Amino acid sequence: MNTTKVDLKKSLDSYRARRGEFRILDVPPLRYIMVDGHGDPNTSPAYTSALEALYPVAYSMKFASKRELGRDYVVPPLEGLWWAEDMSSFTTGRDKSRWDWTMMIMTPDWIDETLFATAVRAVAAKSAPASLGDVRLETLSEGRCVQTLHIGSFDDEAAVLERMHHGFIPDNGLRLRGTHHEIYFSDPRKTAPEKLRTLLRQPVTPPSVPELF
Repeated sequence: MNTTKVDLKKSLDSYRARRGEFRILDVPPLRYIMVDGHGDPNTSPAYTSALEALYPVAYSMKFASKRELGRDYVVPPLEGLWWAEDMSSFTTGRDKSRWDWTMMIMTPDWIDETLFATAVRAVAAKSAPASLGDVRLETLSEGRCVQTLHIGSFDDEAAVLERMHHGFIPDNGLRLRGTHHEIYFSDPRKTAPEKLRTLLRQPVTPPSVPELF
């Protein structure tokens, strides 16, 4: 039996970022439990419902992994994919009512569909959250990305994203691709807004190269 508790946040290079530094890296395919939704995360019942489903499943999987596989791990932090039909409502306008999102928590690669289903049934047997049926296990393949660490309130991210999207990324011959990704290292219920630590990630791709023949 493996008695070592794995902490993916410490072992995976993709969780590393520094404030004031934009970093280019290749993120490997990673598995997550996910719930999709729309609207202002501060006021939307759908957002609250998503988290009420994600966390019990995440911890149920952890306990099942330790019990059935002898493999224990630290449940990773909450993460989110964010987008909008008009991305300016996210990066500069901050019109949160127009945001779409996928909230998610990463799982170790040894968690399969069978163990996931076992965890969901265990949660349902106790007190099934309203959005439990919306939780899915899925692999996210982001590949080449740019990321940085933001320290401060969520509303202060806009200036950092402006420098990332319209400065660093094009200046390095890259183009935006995919969905804006955030990783929350701090619990906003317990941390002052100015001390929140959030990893900001943007998948990118090199500019298309014209065919010569």
